[in-house]
Amino acid sequence: MDTSTVVSRLRAAGCVFAEDEADLLIAAAATSEELGSLVERRVAGLPLEHLLGWAEFHGLRITVRPGVFVPRHRTEFLVDVAVSLAPPGPVVLDLCCGSGALGAAFTAALRPRELHAADVEPAAVSCARLNLPEAAVYEGDLYEVLPASLRGRVDVLMANVPYVPSDAVATMPPEARLHEPRVALDGGTDGLDLARRVAAGASRWLAPGGTLLVESSERQAPVVSEVFAAAGLRARVHSSEELGATVVTGTAIP
Repeated sequence: MDTSTVVSRLRAAGCVFAEDEADLLIAAAATSEELGSLVERRVAGLPLEHLLGWAEFHGLRITVRPGVFVPRHRTEFLVDVAVSLAPPGPVVLDLCCGSGALGAAFTAALRPRELHAADVEPAAVSCARLNLPEAAVYEGDLYEVLPASLRGRVDVLMANVPYVPSDAVATMPPEARLHEPRVALDGGTDGLDLARRVAAGASRWLAPGGTLLVESSERQAPVVSEVFAAAGLRARVHSSEELGATVVTGTAIP
């Protein structure tokens, strides 16, 4: 199967960046048979990143496996904001870590003194342990699995919580809703269930002056700010027009 054939098949299947995807699939295939299989599965709707075994995020190749949430490029802005607010040698917690992309990108930009990560999905935890070889990675629900010794010491708490309202999940691209875990997409009735849970527990884990960061939609940001304020955090909204990203930060008041 030559390049033009691969591009034509991908384009016919609705792949917007067919040329780029063709180059990646061709590079990933060791044989023509393997290439044919990769193209067939991509045309059938499997995420490109699951087929390649990695996702590009913040200049890094992050290992991802089938059934694991694929990190979005807009979330790179959350990492940038986190790095800009972090003290030297911070203690960092990547909560709802998925593949560990945020923790890996943060470490590449600013080496933390300690890095901890947690996720409820076993497949995600397995990937995170590959992407974060020097971190302590825990499997379980939010703060429940963290060691007590971490309480009151976290300088940067990045929580890539889902924020899509339950009713809107069905409108998401098939790549996401059919091949990524529902728990990584569904944020509850208004999309903010996990943001509320994370904010409610953050003050027990943040160091004085430590910061919680979550991504939201622009429309949700004022509500997230109110949630953070109610949890005793000083809220601020950060936006990136280039990435179409909105991040809300909540700083523990010393």
